[in-house]
Amino acid sequence: MKGSAKGRYGLQFMVELALQAGRGPVLVDAIAARQGLPPMFLRVLLGGLKAHGLIRVQRGPSGGCELAKHPSHISALEVLEALEGRLGGARLAPEATHGARAVHELWNLSTEAAREVLRGTSLADLAARQQALEVDSQGYSI
Repeated sequence: MKGSAKGRYGLQFMVELALQAGRGPVLVDAIAARQGLPPMFLRVLLGGLKAHGLIRVQRGPSGGCELAKHPSHISALEVLEALEGRLGGARLAPEATHGARAVHELWNLSTEAAREVLRGTSLADLAARQQALEVDSQGYSI
């Protein structure tokens, strides 16, 4: 499963918000700088995340973004589907051959397996893993 830039960047953005959870709103530019992501692209993602109730956006001098729910209550699947729509299998054409049907079935099974992994992985899980990887990359043992 490759995923789009929209999904990957959106998940990175949300993991960063999870790492900052409880500290108040975070500026999009600060997240973009820390994650090495284009700030304008992240601003485009805000609408979908906000519309699905995953983030709150606050304007003004002390403004920024923050998670609308605890990171353990937001799954990677919710984030991806807020940005890209429902992740689903391929549609089978009515005239498909039997071989195509077997491949179609395999594709749908693999898509559902990926959905289950994404559904079972919360932003809190990803944030904890990110912290562990950052500590490990600095030469410390975890």
